[in-house]
Parts: sequence; C-alpha cells; structure tokens
Amino acid sequence: MIPPLNPLHVFDVAARHLSFTRAARELRVTQPAVSRQVTILEAFLGVRLFERDKAGLRLTSEGNEFHRQIAPAFRIIAQATTGLTATGKAQPLKIRVYTTFAAKWLIPRLPSFYVSYPNIRLDISNVVAPVDFENDKVDLAVQFGSGKWPGAETELLFRDVIQPVCSPKLLKRTRLAELDDLRKVQLLHSHYRRSDWPDWLMAVKRPDLLTDRSVSFQSSILTYQAAAEGVGVAMGQLFLLRNEIEDGTLVPLFNAPLERPSAHYLAWPKSRPMARKARSFVAWLKAQIANDVNRGRA
Repeated sequence: MIPPLNPLHVFDVAARHLSFTRAARELRVTQPAVSRQVTILEAFLGVRLFERDKAGLRLTSEGNEFHRQIAPAFRIIAQATTGLTATGKAQPLKIRVYTTFAAKWLIPRLPSFYVSYPNIRLDISNVVAPVDFENDKVDLAVQFGSGKWPGAETELLFRDVIQPVCSPKLLKRTRLAELDDLRKVQLLHSHYRRSDWPDWLMAVKRPDLLTDRSVSFQSSILTYQAAAEGVGVAMGQLFLLRNEIEDGTLVPLFNAPLERPSAHYLAWPKSRPMARKARSFVAWLKAQIANDVNRGRA
C-alpha cells in the first residue's frame, strides 16, 4: 500500500525542517499548501504525524517512526538523480527554433541560462517547417505564425513588428530622410519573409516604391548582415534586432513600425505533460523576453 507520493515528499521535507514555513520555502510553495498535503497524508494513513506545542512543530511518535523509515528512500532517489545527471546520461531538452531567432536573440542570452540551470543540456535544432509533435522528437518549439498548429499548445511570446533598417555607413553616403529616398538604394529581401516590404509599403501607402532595384537573400540573417555592411535597406524585425539597434549597428528609418498579424509563439505537445526541465527553460525564456519588453518601453 503506497501513499500518494507528493504528500509523502512534502511530509519528508517538513519532518526534516520541523517547520511548515521552511518546508514551503524549500519546495517553493505556500505554507498552507504544505499543511494541506500533510493533512492528505494523515487522512490516508489514519494517524497524526505532527503536533504543535509551545516549542513549535514536532513529530508524533508515529510520525517520527514513519519518517525514520521513509527518509532513506528519498535520499536514494536524490542520489540516483544526481548521479544520472552528473554522468550526462539524462536526455537533453530538445528545442526547435528558427535560425534568425537563434542567432539574433537566443544564442547571445544562453550563457545566463546555463548560469541558472547548469545541469540542463539543450539540443537546439533549426528548421523552417512547422513543428509536428507527433513525428518530430521535440520538447519545445518557437514558431512563427497564427499560434494554431495541430497537436500543439501555444503561448504568445512577442509580436512581429517590422520597420526599415540600414547601416550608419549607408547613411553617411546616402540621404534617407523621406520615403522617396528609397529609390536611391537597394531594397534587401529575405526569401522566407518575401511579403515584408510589400506589406510595409502598402501600410505607408507607397507600394510604388517596390521596384526591381533590390537584392534577395536566402535567410534573414544574411539580409541583416548585408544591411549592416551598407549594401542597402532591409526590413527589420525590431524585437530580434534590439541589440544591433541599441549598439548602433543598424538604424531604424522613417519612424513607421508595422505590427504584422503573425507573431512568435512558444509551442509544446498537447499529448504529454511538460517536463520539469522544459518548465525551467520556459520560465527563463519568458523572463528574458519580459526584460527586453521593459527595456523597449524604457
């Protein structure tokens, strides 16, 4: 006869500390939550495990004997888990992201993730096609689109806001103060974001500026690199180019950002619960994005 394991774990921690408050701190839950779990275990066993007196919380004789017998089991579980992760045999967290998101946003911030979670290994893949959790061996994905994919739960990460950007090198030799000045430069296009320039020019009511004077690249990374080198003007994803804009590598033009209907979403399989290491990565990811959003507002 095995008691429910979560209340059993809470009891073990509370018995070690002889304090529901300190147990709650270790378990990262509230003190009432610890009390409820202990009550559930006491109801299952049919005995009282703790008593309160003037000195504080103490184990009953039954509680003390029960803890003496079950505590080694939790130590064995903890040691086995530590041994498994230390030898590197634990499976990595498999994440799928777009190359541009990885290069421009994720990779520069990964050192802070490993400081917070040194025992979590990441396996990051870059695929343009929408994730298929039924066939792809992926735990999490950052996807761009409507937020609706078969078999996936999703959560909005950030909106897709675009605006023309160029290098200070280009501004030194070419005046780009008015929309008509775009006729003097190359418009840089990304293969996978072919509608960016047409959509933006339509929004500013100047579709006539979409001419053959342009260069197309296979990826957004190459497009932005060309813009940074002064080849022409690219349509930039402002959130992903925050570092380049802040350090002056790229300069936004015309003060006319456009928010697209599509956005970047976090996706995970609907068919299975999110693992603890995945929840840790999600918490870190959302905190980093919130920091960037706050910086942008400032």
